[in-house]
Amino acid sequence: MSESQPRDVLVVGGGVAGLTAATFLARAGLDTLVVNEGESIVRRNAHLENVAGFPAGVNSRLFTDLLTEQADRSGANRQTGRVVALDVLGDADDPRFRATVESEAGEESITATRVVAASWSDASYLEGTGVELRDAGSKTYVDVDDCGRTAVSGLYAAGRITEIYHQTVVAAGDAAETAITLVHDSETPFYNDWVTPTGYFTDRGREVPPACEEIDADERERREAESRAVMQSFFAEPHAEPQRTHPSLVDDELGRLDE
Repeated sequence: MSESQPRDVLVVGGGVAGLTAATFLARAGLDTLVVNEGESIVRRNAHLENVAGFPAGVNSRLFTDLLTEQADRSGANRQTGRVVALDVLGDADDPRFRATVESEAGEESITATRVVAASWSDASYLEGTGVELRDAGSKTYVDVDDCGRTAVSGLYAAGRITEIYHQTVVAAGDAAETAITLVHDSETPFYNDWVTPTGYFTDRGREVPPACEEIDADERERREAESRAVMQSFFAEPHAEPQRTHPSLVDDELGRLDE
């Protein structure tokens, strides 16, 4: 992707916040790229609880796999790498950014019209962009307004990096709100990401609003069957990945660290 054809949105970080934001952005039709290095902190959780829709909790590695599948099915692209710098190229009327990404293949530049910082716990790439950062011990937080906007037009932040509560469901909700804010700011037609029965709008003489959809009974049944099949495939067997622990424990006899 050349600088003359930037991505609509670059999402930095592929954890709960990053993948949730990417799902909403891609479903709104924005060309969305997620750049992520390493594993999400939530994958260290022994059993993830307090997440809506999972009354008995859920394996944390499986949960993030589900988020990845959802982002992929929504049309988001993903790339492995570490964003080490972010340059502001545009202004409030024409936002544009250039990210320097390091990976095993080397270093490359990625341009985007807008950026969502959803990385945790590294915010060093935001230094010099003009965003307001606050150091708190070993952590650095990004200052945002109530909808995820930073002080730099076109640059947003979501998830734990904004100092919200350290809960999975809170990070997901925060990222969804930030993504919808970005969609509106980009002037992308968007009413509500809502699938309704046939006639919900049209039988009342209304056009179907942007990002809404009417489906008939056959299509509803097809989607429900696909939903069951996908979920059954994910939950058919115990998750194959071993339990992780904190990476600072460099010597773990239980084998909870990468070799």
